[in-house]
Amino acid sequence: MSTLKNIQNFNYGLEKIFPEAADFLPLLGTDYVEFYVGNAKQAAHFYKTALGFQSLAYAGLETGLKDRTSYVVVQDKIRLIFTTPMPGTDNKEIFDHIKKHGDGVKVIALWVEDAKRSWEETTKRGARSFFEPRIEKDKNGEVVRSAIHTYGDTIHVFVERKNYKGIFLPNFEKWVSHYNPPSLGLKYIDHMVGNVDWSQMNVWAKFYKETMGFANLITFDDKDISTEYTALMSKVMTNGNGRIKFPINEPAKGKKRSQIEEYIDFYQGAGCQHIAVATDDIVFTVSEMKKRGVDFLYVPGSYYDTVGERVGEIAENMDVLKKHGIMVDRDEEGYLLQIFTKPLTDRPTLFFEIIQRKGAQSFGKGNFKALFESIEAEQERRGTL
Repeated sequence: MSTLKNIQNFNYGLEKIFPEAADFLPLLGTDYVEFYVGNAKQAAHFYKTALGFQSLAYAGLETGLKDRTSYVVVQDKIRLIFTTPMPGTDNKEIFDHIKKHGDGVKVIALWVEDAKRSWEETTKRGARSFFEPRIEKDKNGEVVRSAIHTYGDTIHVFVERKNYKGIFLPNFEKWVSHYNPPSLGLKYIDHMVGNVDWSQMNVWAKFYKETMGFANLITFDDKDISTEYTALMSKVMTNGNGRIKFPINEPAKGKKRSQIEEYIDFYQGAGCQHIAVATDDIVFTVSEMKKRGVDFLYVPGSYYDTVGERVGEIAENMDVLKKHGIMVDRDEEGYLLQIFTKPLTDRPTLFFEIIQRKGAQSFGKGNFKALFESIEAEQERRGTL
């Protein structure tokens, strides 16, 4: 079955309708996430080895693409692209992005029915165009794409692929590789978090509301997300069908430098802080990722002394969760399990969250204090707290 068909058949178990969201920009889901990186081949190999992705598609010199090389990996409904610029070409934008930010997310692509209309509706509401609607063709049909700017140097690309039957996008070919480690059970992108600078959270929450028709699902202030030393604030924005969720974080005043400030300093601007990916068996996923060399934040053992009283009965063995540092939280609809990797890049910027939802629709508010104390411990080791 094609990757597109897999997406079309995806049963969005978390899907909810948010009537306060506008309907002028219907979004079908996350199409792909593209990283600009220093070495695309090695980055793709890392994500295959460490996170269980599989080879999907390739574009480069052999496919007629002269200015960049891109490798695409896939795991269930998640598609990641790693792109590196080629020297001697007019590709200053990619070179500058990597020089400034290091390896990081450039594109959050959204799957739509009509890319031209998506661009028109957002730009007339104030979005700044990155590129106008364009038709890309090959022997497998055509894809229409358009793009707008969002926070920092991040962009949203609208992807319309109803008239395309190829492996990924025009001028990509199937990436045949003998090395495809088994999947680790990652299913789809649950949410993606953007870090913005001081006093910018409301600016970008307003952008998503007015420009893209999103609704504010939940707001966390510095009383919700704080420790003895640091604090931040966050607004979770969602589209109308609940398939796309973008928490937007900004720093809040504290005794020491928060994780958001550290991110802004090392990323040199606003950007995607972490990608939350869903699994149906977090214990399996995390244990296998550890075997493959992925490091996770340490959760103090004392966290588990009271978590049972807070979340009540769960199906999982608490001793096993404690062994792996997996946290638990509950809301009125169920509970969730979550854990966070350490940064996956040399700069303390991008990391991944692994999440398993057992009915809960929230974001682990009860775990914030333990999580941020763990992050502070890492900041202290780096000398950046």
